[in-house]
Amino acid sequence: MTEFALKEWGVTCEALGAGDQVLIVRKGGIGEKSFQLPHRHFFLLPTYLHQRPELVKPAFHERYAASLTRRDEPSEVALDLYAELVSSHPLRDEAALDAIDAEHTLTPDYAAERLKWRRKHPLWAAILRVWRLDQPPVLTLGPEHGGCVSWIALPEQIVAGPRTPVLDDDAFAAAEARIADALAPYPARA
Repeated sequence: MTEFALKEWGVTCEALGAGDQVLIVRKGGIGEKSFQLPHRHFFLLPTYLHQRPELVKPAFHERYAASLTRRDEPSEVALDLYAELVSSHPLRDEAALDAIDAEHTLTPDYAAERLKWRRKHPLWAAILRVWRLDQPPVLTLGPEHGGCVSWIALPEQIVAGPRTPVLDDDAFAAAEARIADALAPYPARA
């Protein structure tokens, strides 16, 4: 069975891998008509192409400085994080986005900009349960992995092996409940 990877900013992957957050906010890339969440389980593939320090909250700058200063894509990457999509919530207004501001790496201004881009499509808030793989497979990046897209299919030899959750069950449940409570006043609408 083919595995997939979600391309996500390196700083966000590091924060997810450290258990500092369980939420990502996404609208997709220029190369996509709209962002979808078609996979329940997937690898996280750190990317640095569009990541810029001024788009990330200052609270993350010191801890993740090495990731934030990086601009080049590596030729190989160890896929050490595996995620499960636990839930997703389409965001269509700034009040909902403001309610979860403390839960992700993006600055409020940049998150609001993403919300307004391609206005007919929602900005997705996705709660991820993340594991660190005991023996991460290494992906050699080629042209098929580039571009401004969210999802890539991985070669057949890349599979998720034994892994350890970055947060224990109680810590993850508390983070999930905190986000659900913050978004409760903003029901999803078509």
